[in-house]
Amino acid sequence: MIRRFSFQRKLFTYFFTLFLLYTIVILMFQYSREKRFRINQLNNSLYTISELTNNYINANSIHQSKNYQLLDSLIKILPQQEIRLTIVNNDGIVLYDNSGVDIHLMENHKSRPEIQKSLYSEFGANIRKSATTGVDYYYYSRFYEHFFIRTAVVYNIQVINLLKADKLFWFFIAFIFGLGWVIIKLITKKFGESVSKLKDFASRVINDRNLEPNIRFPKDELGVISNKIVEIYQNMKKAIDDAEIEKEKLYSHMFVLNEGVAFFNRNKENTLFNNHFVQYLNIISGQLSINAEDFFKINELKLMHDFIDEQSGTSKTITAPCLSRNDHTVSKSGKYFNIQCIIFQDKSFEIIITDITKKEKNRIIKQQMTANIAHELKTPVTSVKGYLETILNDPEMDPKKQRHFLERADAQANRLTDLINDIVILNRIEEAGNNFAFGKLNVLELVSEISDEYSNNIKERKMKLEIQIDSNVEINGNRTLVLSIFRNLMGNSINYAGENVKIEIKTYHQDNKFHYFSFSDNGVGIPEEHMSRIFERFYRIDSDRSRKMGGTGLGLAIVKNALSLHKSEISVRNKQEGGIEFLFTLPKMME
Repeated sequence: MIRRFSFQRKLFTYFFTLFLLYTIVILMFQYSREKRFRINQLNNSLYTISELTNNYINANSIHQSKNYQLLDSLIKILPQQEIRLTIVNNDGIVLYDNSGVDIHLMENHKSRPEIQKSLYSEFGANIRKSATTGVDYYYYSRFYEHFFIRTAVVYNIQVINLLKADKLFWFFIAFIFGLGWVIIKLITKKFGESVSKLKDFASRVINDRNLEPNIRFPKDELGVISNKIVEIYQNMKKAIDDAEIEKEKLYSHMFVLNEGVAFFNRNKENTLFNNHFVQYLNIISGQLSINAEDFFKINELKLMHDFIDEQSGTSKTITAPCLSRNDHTVSKSGKYFNIQCIIFQDKSFEIIITDITKKEKNRIIKQQMTANIAHELKTPVTSVKGYLETILNDPEMDPKKQRHFLERADAQANRLTDLINDIVILNRIEEAGNNFAFGKLNVLELVSEISDEYSNNIKERKMKLEIQIDSNVEINGNRTLVLSIFRNLMGNSINYAGENVKIEIKTYHQDNKFHYFSFSDNGVGIPEEHMSRIFERFYRIDSDRSRKMGGTGLGLAIVKNALSLHKSEISVRNKQEGGIEFLFTLPKMME
């Protein structure tokens, strides 16, 4: 009760003080307005007499005749009594005055306040004691081209009362003030009770966030406001709960991303980051104790530091569709990272670090491959063109020699065809690997097909082929690619292993997912210094010999990529007894 009364009293005091100040201002304004109104009434009355006098002077040509005594007859017919009328010329000499004093004894009136005022304004008015008669007058003066007409009334009790404001107005203001006091008292009492209930509600909200489901407020404006506050509170609580859920989602998402992500406020203080961000910073910096807060200490990221400093110093407002962003690539220890920065509207920013090593290396490989393809295509095309130009330039060439050139051109054309086919296969594996259909394949049947394909070459080089694969060995693979694997391995052995060589194809192990294969020969083998590069595109151990044998330099690259598409691996080693052995896996056909 004490608190409620105190609040109500304070509220009443505020409103009452405001109303009192408002009443005083209105009272003063109205009093001033009333007084001005009464003065204007008196001025209008004196103005009428001045106009009447001026018209009388003009009508009777008094100014020309200088017979101002004629104005005595005008004084007699004026309705106002005790009016003093004075005519003063431009030099301040009194021409007429009805006060009874001899005008020749009067002082110069040019310095009189009312006379001076009428020179610069429409009229001049003043309340003062007459220097001539010694009586207090209210003077009113107007200037009429050749003279001043001054009218005056004795400033007695009647005039004073006339100029005062009506006392009835004071009683009216007092009544309105009393009525306002009662109304304010009633309003503040009701308002104080409603506010106290609202205050109790706010206290319950602070102490217990779970509000009662049926909270009732008075059925007035404050009750409506209170119900809206409860509704807003419940909506805000729901929004906060939803924001917490979204925040948890963001945290979970950040920690499963492959990118390193961190958020900083406008003061460059870290607010959130994931593990990859710290891991990538350590790789870029070459140190092991770098934290997210050390982002601005890493020299390799200076370009990004400069961009952030530049954006932080500008006063330009950033809008959502035009967020400032910058990115560049950093290379360190054989790895490539794309660093991206996004500046938000409040000058906070996000840093995203993406490991693009694989993508960058693929780009470099493709760039090298394009150069190699151009080089490899140039040789057969030049050869074919040379043979054909030789034949065209010598129509009388011996038919045998001409056929020899045509056969050489045909061989180079076949080499060009093989090269293009290998490039197409390699490109399909890398760019459209998902388009290859996989199915159940019998490996023995595929190897036998390759054996039949190369049977003549094997006989010519006096080679022996031994296949140790059970007829029930089945894999899940693409027929074209698996044939290409065995075809390229077989072609390499036939072309480069030498004569009287034994080629052996067998399975040597299996587990739940893969069959393990060995493809070997006992030929010349591969020098150790070339072992790490034989799966590279266009890499040849002996370039001249390879070109003479029709090799494209892409065979083993196709083998490795085809196996990768089958999620398999391949390795190579020289055998102790001589020769080379390729070990690889192919996926089983799962039931």
